[in-house]
Amino acid sequence: MTRRRTAAVASLAALAGFALLAGIVTARNGSPLPVDSTLLSWAVGHRPATAVTAIRRLTDTGTGAIPYVLAATAGVIAGRTKRQKVLAAAASLLCLGVGQLLRRAVLNLIGRARPPAGEWATHASGLSFPSGHATTAALTAALLITAVLLRSPPGRFLAVALVGCWGAAVGLTRVYLGVHWFSDVIGGWLFALAWYGACAVVAARWLPMLIAPAHKDDPYPGNDAAPRPNP
Repeated sequence: MTRRRTAAVASLAALAGFALLAGIVTARNGSPLPVDSTLLSWAVGHRPATAVTAIRRLTDTGTGAIPYVLAATAGVIAGRTKRQKVLAAAASLLCLGVGQLLRRAVLNLIGRARPPAGEWATHASGLSFPSGHATTAALTAALLITAVLLRSPPGRFLAVALVGCWGAAVGLTRVYLGVHWFSDVIGGWLFALAWYGACAVVAARWLPMLIAPAHKDDPYPGNDAAPRPNP
């Protein structure tokens, strides 16, 4: 199976999962699922001050400028030439930015309320499904992981694990801090995967030089635009 086909299948599967979850949330008029209530109750009962402080700092990395800086960094890592780096960084930022616009449209369409404000351990505003932090962090993590795997640097598996854990942890902080239901976070992850897969399909179709890893036997891995001497 080609990369483009794999990305398309993953995107469609995630989209189907998101649509199913969104349908369940809508059918329940936004009321929490049993797992939502259980996890919120657990979180409220396990909030030592030091943990809340640390988790607030972690959750802050999933919003604002940080994800966009990381997305641009992913593009710089993915490209080989200066031109590729610029194009890849722009494509990554476009993927993240448009994904946010689409998420906001879905957020307003579904209109789910957040958990009761009395359970919150941080500031929050707006609607709840899907979680913005979960979507943003997961999408940013996917871009970074793709870039690392394309370049295959030493220690790439550790880097992938750390980035993946960060992407998941940011989403979970929203449940711990009481500002999202767990199903909001799952929805954010599914939405991010669906949108990332769609972006990957487009990239595989139109930007093959940006997604193809360098061949190990290529004597000119850093200068794709330069002509190769005839043998």
